[in-house]
Amino acid sequence: MAGEPQADCLFCKIVSGDVPATIVRETETTVAFRDINPQAPCHVLVIPRAHYPDGAALATAAPEVAADVLREAGEVAAQEKVDGHGYRVVFNTGAGAGQTVFHAHAHLLAGRGLTWPPG
Repeated sequence: MAGEPQADCLFCKIVSGDVPATIVRETETTVAFRDINPQAPCHVLVIPRAHYPDGAALATAAPEVAADVLREAGEVAAQEKVDGHGYRVVFNTGAGAGQTVFHAHAHLLAGRGLTWPPG
């Protein structure tokens, strides 16, 4: 069920503390941690504590938490001192778009030139 922790979800295990991660920021509704395979000098994932399979499901079921994820991405950018130079926030949705963990998450990317279009 959406919102409930999933036993086989890596990010649910990070939220519960069962899997270690380099946490950079936490709130009541979100956790932000460094990506283990960074694609930029600053690559932080911001996730909701509750399990939703992707950003669209999160926005539909819990729009206030989706807003928290986006707000926290901005807070992490400020904390990492990349907000003045520009950063990208990306939600991959579905395997065809590169989503590999099916728990909603935003990628905060910064610290190098980010060309457009990405990919």
